[in-house]
Amino acid sequence: MTPSVKTGPAGIRRFRTKLFLALMVLVMAVTSLVIYLAQERVAQDARADLQGDFELELAALHRLQDLRSGAVGDRSKALAGNPRIHAALEDGALDLLYSSARDELRDVMDQSNATASSTEGLHARFYRFLDSHGAVIPPADEELRDRPGSPGPGKLLPNEQAQLNQTSVPQTLQTGYLARRDANGDLTVDELIAVPISSSETKEVIAALVLGFKPVETMNRGTYTGMKNGILVNGQLQLPTFDRAAERQVARRVTEDIRNATSNGQSVRTKIGGVWHLLFYKRLNPDSNYPPAYEVCVYPLTKLEIRQRQLRSQILGASALLLLGGFVASQFLSRRLSQPVEELAVVSEENLAERQRVEAELQYTAEELQRSARFSADASHQLKSPITVLRAGLDSLLAREGFPKEVYEELSSLVHQTYRLTGVVEDLLLLSRMDAGKLRLSMQSVDLTHLVEEWIDDLKALPEAATLRVETDIPADLQVAGETKFTALVVQNLLDNARKYNRPGGVIRIRAKAAKGQVELRVANTGRGIPPAAQPYVFERFHRAGASEDVAGHGLGLNLARELVRLHGGELRLLRSDAEWTEFSALFLKAAPAVRPVPLPK
Repeated sequence: MTPSVKTGPAGIRRFRTKLFLALMVLVMAVTSLVIYLAQERVAQDARADLQGDFELELAALHRLQDLRSGAVGDRSKALAGNPRIHAALEDGALDLLYSSARDELRDVMDQSNATASSTEGLHARFYRFLDSHGAVIPPADEELRDRPGSPGPGKLLPNEQAQLNQTSVPQTLQTGYLARRDANGDLTVDELIAVPISSSETKEVIAALVLGFKPVETMNRGTYTGMKNGILVNGQLQLPTFDRAAERQVARRVTEDIRNATSNGQSVRTKIGGVWHLLFYKRLNPDSNYPPAYEVCVYPLTKLEIRQRQLRSQILGASALLLLGGFVASQFLSRRLSQPVEELAVVSEENLAERQRVEAELQYTAEELQRSARFSADASHQLKSPITVLRAGLDSLLAREGFPKEVYEELSSLVHQTYRLTGVVEDLLLLSRMDAGKLRLSMQSVDLTHLVEEWIDDLKALPEAATLRVETDIPADLQVAGETKFTALVVQNLLDNARKYNRPGGVIRIRAKAAKGQVELRVANTGRGIPPAAQPYVFERFHRAGASEDVAGHGLGLNLARELVRLHGGELRLLRSDAEWTEFSALFLKAAPAVRPVPLPK
């Protein structure tokens, strides 16, 4: 029952207050959204700026690396073509290999003049040769000693030297990175350049020269952008100006992201020492046989957070002014919008009482309908279980042996009755759903011609219909709007009704036609007609229209068919019933013919 509207001064004040509060909530929501979007935009712009700085810094690093790699590569190829080195490799005189290479690599190994950043990266820290299988050819102990004006191949620990091995001799120039510890236990990274050495006769690669240099990434480039960069290789990170704990934290974070990422370059956000940092990383040797190495760049986000706090203060100040303006505007609008409410007339007591009476009657009627539909549904549900149990028990008795023949016949009759009860329950469930308004149709185009033909085939298969003659006059591809399952149920009930109430050797006549947006289906049968006194009740539930006990059924078929036709927007009527013919007419809404695919030419 709808409560009456209070239009007194107190009710108007409450309405005005609610309207004011609603307007204020709207203003606050818009303000909060503006603050959030502004902060997100600042964060995105800052990330884009940092990404741009990283790309510029990375481009500068790669230019330096390309220049150094080009110079070192040319120098290494020239060394690889030295006749003395070739002779030592091709003749198998490996004991002369490093002594022959000492003089040729003197300028590359000389570190005395490697002070300027422009020449620091062109001087190697060590070199080794790889044999035709990619294994390191170790130098003799005396060859490792430096001589005046002739430095040796550089010292490497056994585990460090083993990292230079490859599964096979490289066919092209390869770049890698070697992580090792210095005398103080600090991590250092050397850049490896492996240059293949080809035979002067067969032109096949017979060995390789591996040189170790100070990486370009760790050199001082004379600029400061706030970025700190290092190299990650084999899970170990060399990151200058960071302590070991921070290095390990960054290495774990980047390694985890590399494991989950699908590309060679990403950016992640992490907190180091209580300060948020933005990490960028990118692989340095994507086409190398050596283990992958990554350049890691770290940006502290301190400046970004300061910038965001400043912007947040500015936005909050502007928002306060906006809220103040919204407060004034809301007061004004709430007064203006509440004026029509103040001018409404109070509903008269007589009209109010009449409305309440009608609402009470409607409520009572609705409750009665609900109780009726609920009772039908509950009763149907409750009947299902005992019927199933009863049928199972009867089937079990039929399976036993030793009963007289008449007992088996009686049991079979009882099983048949359980199936009739199941049909009644299913029909009651469907009717209760329609009564409660819970049955929803999925309307589509249904081929009525095809449905009728299917049910005629099923009807002819029944023994008691063998003597019946079926006459049809139905256009091909007659489409109606409905749901196939329920449209088929209507056709089934009408044809089954014509079969049950027909006479032996009788006729079933089925006709259909379309006109004015509707399709009319007529089903007629010979046999005894429905008495005139019973014809007004033929569509009522459980009404058998004077049918004898030998006619199977439970009086729900026609009622169910009419309710389904009405649910489809049509109507089911009894046109005639006399001593010759009984004819029913079902009207459906017409649907467009179904589009059938055109067969492709063979």
